[in-house]
Amino acid sequence: MAGWSLVKVALLSDCYVPRLGGIEVQVHDLAHRLSAGGHEVEVVTATPGDTRAATTEVAAEGVTVHRLPLSIPGAPPINPFVKDEVRELLTSGGFDVVHGHMGVVSPFATDMIGVAVDAGLPTAATWHCVIDRSAPIFRALGHARRWGEAGVALSAVSAMAAERVSGIAGGADVHVLGNGVDVGQWRPPDQTGEPRPDDGVVRVVSAMRFVRRKRPGALIDVLRSAREQLDRSAPGARLEAQLVGDGPQRRLIAAQLERHGIDWIHLPGRVSREQLRELHRRSDIYLSTARLEAFGIAALEARTAGLAIAALRGTGVEDFVTDGRNGILRGSDDDLATGLAQLAGDPGGLAQLRAHNLGTPPTQSWESVVEATLAEYARAQRSAS
Repeated sequence: MAGWSLVKVALLSDCYVPRLGGIEVQVHDLAHRLSAGGHEVEVVTATPGDTRAATTEVAAEGVTVHRLPLSIPGAPPINPFVKDEVRELLTSGGFDVVHGHMGVVSPFATDMIGVAVDAGLPTAATWHCVIDRSAPIFRALGHARRWGEAGVALSAVSAMAAERVSGIAGGADVHVLGNGVDVGQWRPPDQTGEPRPDDGVVRVVSAMRFVRRKRPGALIDVLRSAREQLDRSAPGARLEAQLVGDGPQRRLIAAQLERHGIDWIHLPGRVSREQLRELHRRSDIYLSTARLEAFGIAALEARTAGLAIAALRGTGVEDFVTDGRNGILRGSDDDLATGLAQLAGDPGGLAQLRAHNLGTPPTQSWESVVEATLAEYARAQRSAS
């Protein structure tokens, strides 16, 4: 990238592809974006590849991936027994900076960030999660506070998440280092979107892991309430919804829909990025009911594709959605359902929000995120010098 010296960086993460999830995909994409910019990137992870043996592989664009899983079949991506091995790798590898990626539970990254700090290496740490009820535990453990005191460049993926991290780090300065989106990949080629069919149907989409933390049950309740309100206020309009993704809660949601005879909410399961892009281009609104949303990469992808966003206040979505400009933000599920019904019943207002999103790309492009990441690396290097 222009203006930045080339660096050699080690990215530390419990989870990495082929696992799929927010951290896994973001760390993978960051690694390949940095490598494409001429930087030398190595990933250190506890996620296995084809086998549970420790391996080192060189992926596309020259990214080296060191996989150090536990050899136990079915074990989670943790490994407390490789600290000495990682210390040798980091201290002998000529790294300019080490960048750890934290989730709510990240024992591998926590251990290896500690290894990097003890070795005196410039270190950055980014939280991809919301510190909530676990905050007292993290304050007692003291990792974030000690890292801040040692000069680690602390960051989180949204302003809301950064405030929570600062709370467990003794009030340390925590920067915002947002997730990145490939604007060219998600934005419609003609920047106008698909022409909307004149059938009175407002098409809602959501993409998520079907786990309790994402509140899929609340999503169903919001949709049902919004449709009931819409039937009363604008009988000529109706909602249809596609809830994309998989997870342990999906079967329960499917049973609920069948029990109540709801045939306008569809559960297509996991889809590819290309299939999701095509679905976005045929849809109008992206809906999220998650409360503990550190960032909301799926919502950002939908916003980039031109959908109006409907979400709750107080989440990371607020970093790229402004109420009334490119979506609606509400403080409760009931208010969100009412707002969704009002938006679906107002074709002109909905078209205005979509036109803004189609014509105004988000600021969280990968180009800007890589620039911000390199700035964090420079901050880590200044603190370590």
